[in-house]
Amino acid sequence: MAATSATILSIGTNASLNTKLNSFSQSKSASLRINSQETFKSFCGLKAASSLGCESESSFLGKHSTAALWRRHATSSQNVNQNVYKKLQPQASYKVAVLGAAGGIGQPLSLLIKMSPLVSTLNLYDIANVKGVAADISHCNTPSKVQDFTGPSELGNALKGVDVVVIPAGVPRKPGMTRDDLFNINAGIVKSLVEAVADNCPDAFIHIISNPVNSTVPIAAEVLKKKGVYDPKKLFGVTTLDVVRANTFVAERKNLKLIDVDVPVIGGHAGITILPLLSKTRPSASFTDDEIQELTVRIQNAGTEVVEAKAGAGSATLSMAYAAARFVESSLRALDGDSDVYECSFVQSDLTDLPFFASRVKLGRQGIEAFVKSELQGLSEYEQKALEALKTELKASIEKGISFAHKEAVAA
Repeated sequence: MAATSATILSIGTNASLNTKLNSFSQSKSASLRINSQETFKSFCGLKAASSLGCESESSFLGKHSTAALWRRHATSSQNVNQNVYKKLQPQASYKVAVLGAAGGIGQPLSLLIKMSPLVSTLNLYDIANVKGVAADISHCNTPSKVQDFTGPSELGNALKGVDVVVIPAGVPRKPGMTRDDLFNINAGIVKSLVEAVADNCPDAFIHIISNPVNSTVPIAAEVLKKKGVYDPKKLFGVTTLDVVRANTFVAERKNLKLIDVDVPVIGGHAGITILPLLSKTRPSASFTDDEIQELTVRIQNAGTEVVEAKAGAGSATLSMAYAAARFVESSLRALDGDSDVYECSFVQSDLTDLPFFASRVKLGRQGIEAFVKSELQGLSEYEQKALEALKTELKASIEKGISFAHKEAVAA
């Protein structure tokens, strides 16, 4: 999330409404606050409320959803200039495919994506049990049409004309299982799915969730290269959960308003390769050496915390779904022309001597528009040492993925 100051508009009398909306429509970072005398009885965003306040830079749904919710609930007495209306109105015109939609992450992720006012079609794919998931989600009264696709024979159709592909498919982590243990199964799954993406929607944004991300993203890159359609600006390893956790844990520790907290997380997406840059926390916060150590370790091991808490019954599926849906929404906003979209992601990068690296990037219609290099400057001594320490493990994971892709290509 971009950490910029926000303009908050409180809409009151009809006389000032158009002026305020015109100001809002030209603001890069704005909030739209609506006070209604009637209680909103329908489902709005993530909760029902009598007063709606959506922070464009910090909320899950973003400014396009703010506009959609405003249009839905503005009273009939508010006569809004139609030109302003058009500026605010999001277009539900993007197709999203979730590959692995019947799984523990896939189901809640699909539900959250269904809530986006930017999605026109939501294609749900899995090897089994996806028809019921699609039927269930399709009953939600949001704009997107839900379609189900089962098995390899229907995979191509699930991907035709898709703008964003999200891949949570694979086996979850279980007690005692490291992310590396997931490799042999999930690597093959990701390879076959990305091959289908290359054949059917090569220009789509590709979001890789399947672990270990440090290896599966390089696998996807090699597959796309072999197919001749690799665009490094459109291949993303979804590390948003690390940012979500960092924001949550820091807010709790420092008693900060969570919606204001922004902690960049760099490196990779496993163990010590996850490096929260606490020195870059916004709003600025001071941490003792003990706090830095404790918070960093907790963020790095938060997945294990969930696995152990579920006592063998699952892994971090719900928080992962939330984080992945946030990244999808950011991608859709970028595709829709929002010029102020930033997220951390594991991507091809030249910020370090590693070929792939997680850092904050600026998203646009063509994918990655820029890297936020400043966040890697002026690191604390602790962060600088941690960055150097993670490189060996991250490099090994990247090389393992590349080696797998090449070995599979030779075997084929």
